Amino acid sequence: MRTRTPLALLAGTALAAGAVVVLPAATATAATVRYEAERAPATCDGTIDTNHSGYSGTGFCNGRNAVGAAAQFTVDAPQAGTATLTVRFANGTTTARPANVTVNGSAAASTSFQGTGAWASWTTKTLTVPVRAGGNVIRLSPTSADGLPNIDHLDADTAGTPSPTGPALYVSPNGSDGASGTESNPTTLTSAISRVTPGGTIYMRGGTYRYTQTVTIPSGNNGTSGDRTELAAYPGETPVLNFSAQSESSSNRGLAVNGSYWHIRGLVVERAGDNGIFVGGSNNVVERTVTRFNRDTGLQLSRMSSSSPRDQWPSHNLILSAESHDNADSDGEDADGFAAKLTVGPGNVFRYAVAHHNIDDGWDLYTKTDTGPIGAVTIEDSFAYDNGTLSDGSQAGNGDRNGYKLGGDGIAVDHVVRRSIAYENGKHGFTYNSNPGRMQISDNVSVGNRQRNFNFDSGSTSVFRNNTSCDSGSNDRIIGDADGSNQFWSGSNGSRCSSYSGAMDWSFASDGRLVVTFGGTAVTP
Repeated sequence: MRTRTPLALLAGTALAAGAVVVLPAATATAATVRYEAERAPATCDGTIDTNHSGYSGTGFCNGRNAVGAAAQFTVDAPQAGTATLTVRFANGTTTARPANVTVNGSAAASTSFQGTGAWASWTTKTLTVPVRAGGNVIRLSPTSADGLPNIDHLDADTAGTPSPTGPALYVSPNGSDGASGTESNPTTLTSAISRVTPGGTIYMRGGTYRYTQTVTIPSGNNGTSGDRTELAAYPGETPVLNFSAQSESSSNRGLAVNGSYWHIRGLVVERAGDNGIFVGGSNNVVERTVTRFNRDTGLQLSRMSSSSPRDQWPSHNLILSAESHDNADSDGEDADGFAAKLTVGPGNVFRYAVAHHNIDDGWDLYTKTDTGPIGAVTIEDSFAYDNGTLSDGSQAGNGDRNGYKLGGDGIAVDHVVRRSIAYENGKHGFTYNSNPGRMQISDNVSVGNRQRNFNFDSGSTSVFRNNTSCDSGSNDRIIGDADGSNQFWSGSNGSRCSSYSGAMDWSFASDGRLVVTFGGTAVTP
């Protein structure tokens, strides 16, 4: 979950049909158990109070205003895997209250509880954490002297990914090449890739794996259309592939997926000398990955080599519920969050993906004249924010700084971008970047981008339906087929926007959906 205070926020209930959908307040379901903060098995480092209305149960936890004054819950899980936690809270101040989340004594997440306007104004925050089978001690521990907000309850959905069953290879940071690859005698990732059978599974135990060279799934090492080969985090654990020993070079990628019909799930790939994850194969699924601090684009789709013929360019890959952030190259003009550019085939899709704080663009679909048009790409239900500025506040003058950059060199490609959000990027939110194709731009929202929220200039033939634009640095530039279902920015708020203080958050739900909140109201793009 990420939190910050915006320049302007969407009034979700007033948006056009299809732009955003307001989700109902969190409630307990058949798969969810509610744990009230005022009674066992919860504990509160503070007092149990009843002086602010709107709480559930018999009261709420009013923690001490001190670092470490925690609220703690013991949550039961039927199996090892992941749990989705929904914390109901109220923070009547204007100052966000940051906290760390630990599970069974291990760091699991960090978050920040934004101001809710009044102590009787309750809202929720959603987190995904690893759990083991049986009891799990989940601790919300404030990291500032303001302490926690008032905590009403925690809803825990523990129907997450189950423990592995059936034949599999296991790897760990201290595994050895000659090991059998069982759970008790794990092998290395490179050895497991060479030994896994089509449709088999490689489970990576949690911890940091340090590499000096690219880890490659080679071309020809394929799963099947009916049974993908899996490379997955062991349920409830987080494997981190760290390539910080590499120098910045186009030959120093992190994980290269050149095989086809693979399913990559739950990995963190960081600090590679080039792309964090490079996909050169086809029909792959890359799910729940984080690519961060790499020295080129975090996750990129492109051909494997300059000799790869067009019919072997990567096609029909799905990037799902993935995050890419703080990727930056030394000259500050190439490192994006996600890219499908230069040499990709048809059918590639990004869904429920988040690109933020990358030095160049959130998404880059660049084409160039010497390789010609790429296949049409679909981006849907995704989010790009604060691109052009890293999380530490640093910038680079050469970066383009767009949320979604959709073309290049005047080459027509009919991309599809729908139900996605661009927010406070350093230049444009959505830009055609000289793509004269008939792109379908529908049900998107663009807010507070520094230049234009939508920039589709001379030569654009794109189709615009049900898009919403609020509070950009300049009026939108729209050339193409745009009807009255759109609200573009022309210097004032329209009926779909409202300027008020609040906070922006996002998280992935347990089913992988992206949920974004503006001003405490949960929406899905």
